[in-house]
Amino acid sequence: MSNFKKTCTITPRRANVIFKDAKSAEFLAAVGDKESLSLLSGLPEVVVTGRANVGKSSLLNSVIGRRDLLFTSKKAGRTQTLNFFRVGSPPGRLIVVDSPGYGARGRPEWVSQVMPRLYLISAAHGMTATDEAMLSSLNAQIQSHDGICWTLQAIITRADALKTNGRAQISQIEQDIFRVAPTCLPPIVTSCPSKGIPFGIDEVRKSISHACRILP
Repeated sequence: MSNFKKTCTITPRRANVIFKDAKSAEFLAAVGDKESLSLLSGLPEVVVTGRANVGKSSLLNSVIGRRDLLFTSKKAGRTQTLNFFRVGSPPGRLIVVDSPGYGARGRPEWVSQVMPRLYLISAAHGMTATDEAMLSSLNAQIQSHDGICWTLQAIITRADALKTNGRAQISQIEQDIFRVAPTCLPPIVTSCPSKGIPFGIDEVRKSISHACRILP
């Protein structure tokens, strides 16, 4: 990874080129069991996970550049399958995988069957006990994969929901992430309000491009 970073610096502007053809992004498949898992089209995949109702669909719609490609719902646990989406004109540049959330209405078993690249934490809820357990497990997996390049990016969602003392709350989440999963990349703070301007999206695209080792 270090040699790659030295020779292939990806700026947010360059990463945006990969996602610029938003109209060509499309849903490919929904997988409901481990036996059906397969690498689609041979493209690099980035798996996104987090607690149920953490804002995965809203974030991914913003990252891909489509308002309604992924179904959004206020009801927790709406996503029950691994949903594969192609980014870029055919044959595509990469595959984004929206995984079911975990928690009372989610499907936590998926996290042990796939390797998440992006881990989402709600700014409003902070680091929960389940988040700690999941991040700790993923951190251990990263450390056990000697010689295999696998990065885990933390993303703090719904930062716009924070009112007073928001900076302190974000700082506490950042400290909690480093304490539980020191191998995790520094978190990206994001917001994808239904009305208003999203932020942090360019940095998420840059992180995905780095993880997949693709250039515009």
